[in-house]
Amino acid sequence: MNDLVINKSNWSQITLGELADDISQRVSNPDGSEYKRFVGLEHFVSGDIKISKYSGTKGLVSAGKAFQAGDILFARRNAYLRRASIVNFDGVCSGDAFVLRENKAKLIPGFLSYIVNSNSLWDFANSNAAGTMSKRVKWRDLAEYQIVLPPIDEQSKLDKLLKSCDEVVGKHRNLQEKIERFYSATREKLMLEVDDNCSTEFNIKLKNNINKNICFTTVSDHVVNIKYGTSKKATKDLSGYEVLGIPNVVNERLSLDRLSRVDLSQNEYESIRLSYGDIVIVRTNGNPEYTGRSAIYNIDEGHVFASYLIKLRLDENVFDPEFVVRYLQCNVVRRYFRRHATSSAGNYNINTETIKNLPIPQFELNKQRDIVKQLKEIEHTIDQVKDHRTNSELLLNQLINKVF
Repeated sequence: MNDLVINKSNWSQITLGELADDISQRVSNPDGSEYKRFVGLEHFVSGDIKISKYSGTKGLVSAGKAFQAGDILFARRNAYLRRASIVNFDGVCSGDAFVLRENKAKLIPGFLSYIVNSNSLWDFANSNAAGTMSKRVKWRDLAEYQIVLPPIDEQSKLDKLLKSCDEVVGKHRNLQEKIERFYSATREKLMLEVDDNCSTEFNIKLKNNINKNICFTTVSDHVVNIKYGTSKKATKDLSGYEVLGIPNVVNERLSLDRLSRVDLSQNEYESIRLSYGDIVIVRTNGNPEYTGRSAIYNIDEGHVFASYLIKLRLDENVFDPEFVVRYLQCNVVRRYFRRHATSSAGNYNINTETIKNLPIPQFELNKQRDIVKQLKEIEHTIDQVKDHRTNSELLLNQLINKVF
């Protein structure tokens, strides 16, 4: 990338406001509108050039903004997440997004999607964001951002280079999604459709067409420890104990990024100290899809956990924790958590009783470990594809920032 030399001597300086218009076509009732697709902030993926996810407008009554294929959707709330992508279909988006329509006299189609994904633009957006809780960018500020723009003929050459790089990213993304779907289906098949010649008593609780011959027990029959974490306020101070929270349960795994600390007495620390093999479960979140997500504490470094999480440990003579944490992510279990979650102040909550009442298939330990082994092999493949995708995304990002 450092070998790439770009001659910008004939490029011209221009503002973002001269390159695009902010379209604010209000759609009061998306459900009753002509539009069938809705793009919310949850559908954006940081750094992605194209919008690939959306939901339907059926049942959606909150007002939104109309957009057309070829528009750029720019998430103006929480600009630090860096979310701006081109969309290739018509629809309605969140009011917390700008709908930017390119100036065709100055830009070739889609070229703006690269400009708005440059680091310098996002640094500008963040520096101009305002608000107390969720900072938002105003178009009148963003429109003043200065860009050094290549002429149309050079845009075409750069577009071919950038597009080819983005296509590689897309191929890795599609492959990752296919393998993840295969993984999910395999997990359900291994854990819920085997024949152990036992009667089932939990099909009604799980509300799923699982194999009637699976022998179930409940989590409560084998709990060694289940409890909430500390409600003490965490800080970024260097004193105190490192505490895990909701952001540390990512993609069914434990993340130790951006840890805070909490001041505890020795007795308090010992009561909520995590041990190798403990499972942490998200008990509350504003997004019901997040409630119930879990990760295994597969280190032994003495972290504690916040009250937004629940710690679970089962009898390891009966259940392998690696099996349990994967079972908790099965689609049928996720639906169980969503059905039993209660809503309060905009959050969805599950409690220890919900977890203890969860049915769980009672396989021999060797069988559990064999299932885990098979799933880990697929997980390893997913990780490899993720690495390739990350590298291609990094290359695209470096190229964008070299140009802009």
